Amino acid sequence: MSILVLGTVALDTVKTPYGKRIKMLGGSAAHFSMAARLFDCVHLVAIVGRDFPPRYIDFLRAKGIILDSLIRSGGKTFQWAGEYRGDLNTALTLSTELGVLMTFRPTVSEGERDIKNIFLANIDPELQEHLLSHMHSPGLVALDSMNYWINNKPKQLLRLLRKVDIYVANDEEARVLSGESNLMRAAKALRGRGAKMVLIKKGEHGVLFYSDKFILSLPAYPTEKVIDPTGAGDTFAGGFMGYLARVKKVSAATVKKALAYGTIAASFNVEGFGMEKTSRLTLATLNRRLTKFRKAVVF
Repeated sequence: MSILVLGTVALDTVKTPYGKRIKMLGGSAAHFSMAARLFDCVHLVAIVGRDFPPRYIDFLRAKGIILDSLIRSGGKTFQWAGEYRGDLNTALTLSTELGVLMTFRPTVSEGERDIKNIFLANIDPELQEHLLSHMHSPGLVALDSMNYWINNKPKQLLRLLRKVDIYVANDEEARVLSGESNLMRAAKALRGRGAKMVLIKKGEHGVLFYSDKFILSLPAYPTEKVIDPTGAGDTFAGGFMGYLARVKKVSAATVKKALAYGTIAASFNVEGFGMEKTSRLTLATLNRRLTKFRKAVVF
């Protein structure tokens, strides 16, 4: 099976108590792909500028990611700079340069339009809806977003929510979009807005999954040293969506294992800067840590 992911490919500058990295490969689609590639063939839809290092293109291709719909434009690549302090749960954004994202209009090949598994990673909801409208017969569609779009394009986001199977949000985003402070009520409210299933990421406190048929909750993997949390949520989504696409079935059992795979993938992500850890991941390594996790949470 294949997965098509729409999102950003970025140049990230990140500072944490453990050091600083300048213009490393980042972006929602790139982080998602690093985890999802362990399960399926990943087709990445995004845009980069003339300043995007060719070595990053080579790096993504070497990981088996299909870049037929990665547009190279004449402007500057999307860039984000942030700093983590204290408990590293929240990043302080220092600067954001949208660059070529300002004129981005995603396009996919005719063959890619037949892909059934689609992940709409964090990006403008109008672009997410545009891409989804050009897919022939979507099977499993998951949607991610962020507070910026929730605050600035709520109507577009809520309209899109009715067209997807799974809505993915962190706890703060779920509360803002639903208007509910309690996460169970937030999940129910978001289900009422159209999404068939709701996945709420709670960072170090794990994840909550809600649907009409079943409710699941898993803790986070107990990671001793968090180096850089950037992209952890996207990495989680890659492991989660990758497994569901591979097994071709959505049930309580498959979703529980998908949540576990997402949790484990994210635990590797935070142990290094950018994709230092996830780019070297194999499914065997993922499974070894999953075995430890299963013993810890008894499932």
